[in-house]
Amino acid sequence: MALPIASSKILVVDDEPQIRRVLRVDLSSKGYIVDDARSAEEALAQVTSGRPDLILLDINMPRVNGLEACRMIRRVSDAAIVMLTVRNSEEDKVAALDAGADDFVSKPFSMPELLARIRANLRRVRTAKRDERVFSFDDIEIDLSTRRASVAGKEKRFTPKEFELLTYLITNPNIVIPHAKLLDAVWGPEYSDDVQYLHVFVRQLRKKIEPDHTRPRYILTEPWVGYRFYLPDAPRDSVNAS
Repeated sequence: MALPIASSKILVVDDEPQIRRVLRVDLSSKGYIVDDARSAEEALAQVTSGRPDLILLDINMPRVNGLEACRMIRRVSDAAIVMLTVRNSEEDKVAALDAGADDFVSKPFSMPELLARIRANLRRVRTAKRDERVFSFDDIEIDLSTRRASVAGKEKRFTPKEFELLTYLITNPNIVIPHAKLLDAVWGPEYSDDVQYLHVFVRQLRKKIEPDHTRPRYILTEPWVGYRFYLPDAPRDSVNAS
């Protein structure tokens, strides 16, 4: 049986000892199992040995910064990653998501806000439906039960959020899904206006499954409205996304 969310393992990665100490104390008091690391190198070692459920990762670290650390972690882990940063520009947010992060929290943050983000991301990881369907079309195979996909026989790796978005799109094929509906379904209602999140993740998915991501064949844009996943041979009304 899956562990309760509050007993999940969280890894705090920050070069500032005070932040690590405060987060360890506060998160432990909520029932989480907490480890910490002060560098990307330490974080990578703990990810491979400790297998955390969620990683709080500071974007501003010496030597190897948080963005590169995120990319390194993504090569070996599917844990949810929440980036922490004092910067709050759209460019920084896009960079964090492009690196493989699932969410983004700006410093200074309140603990209630951070705890809510942690719960939301853990809930999506823990309650992801194990769908037995396998979608095979052209030279693509997507197995929802194992959360794996291959293109032309080559396996593709996805972040948890990327695969969640791909699952929603492919199980609602050949119909237009509005931006707000996709954001609500994959990120939650509090993200319904963050269309930039969606654009970044769609761009990442296209790079992984499209023959030419600059001329998409499957994940199609409906200008000013949303996206449509073209699934060959699937009827247009096979799934109702309303």
